[in-house]
Amino acid sequence: METDSLRDVNAKRRLRLRPATPEDRVLLERWDAEPHVVAANPNDKWEWQTELAQPTDWRQQFIAEREGRAIGFIQILDPARDESGYWGEVGDGLRAIDIWIGEPEELGKGYGTTMMQLALAHCFADPQVSAVLIDPLADNRRAQRFYERLGFRFVERRRLGDDLCCIYRLERSDWLA
Repeated sequence: METDSLRDVNAKRRLRLRPATPEDRVLLERWDAEPHVVAANPNDKWEWQTELAQPTDWRQQFIAEREGRAIGFIQILDPARDESGYWGEVGDGLRAIDIWIGEPEELGKGYGTTMMQLALAHCFADPQVSAVLIDPLADNRRAQRFYERLGFRFVERRRLGDDLCCIYRLERSDWLA
């Protein structure tokens, strides 16, 4: 459900999310090599060719576009159903989000905030979703402040794969407030 203020923000920044397709593989691989993306996800090894060719009902991947030009990526998944087991034991009714701006010249312009607002609106449009999780690196204080400004609350530090992360959670009730 998109609120009037969210429509206003999005109209101002002219962003839209579209499903990622196999044709986006080269673009995503290029973004994976960008220093700012590597710094935020140093141990993530995305298998774009496989992931984009085999959509699942527990994971959605989007390309954020500004005036028809791809600028970023969002993944929304059900962490309880994630086949990799990355999130461990979690309850039902949750979503987890990965997000980044791929194009370096688009950093610092507010697009990440708009992308995250669109992703949260997408998540909470499902009445079964009670909360959203995110997992910035423990030493990425800039990302942590970004999520805190959006209303996420720190839950715990946890090792996920090879990374020490800070788990943040946004409850539906806090998002609606």
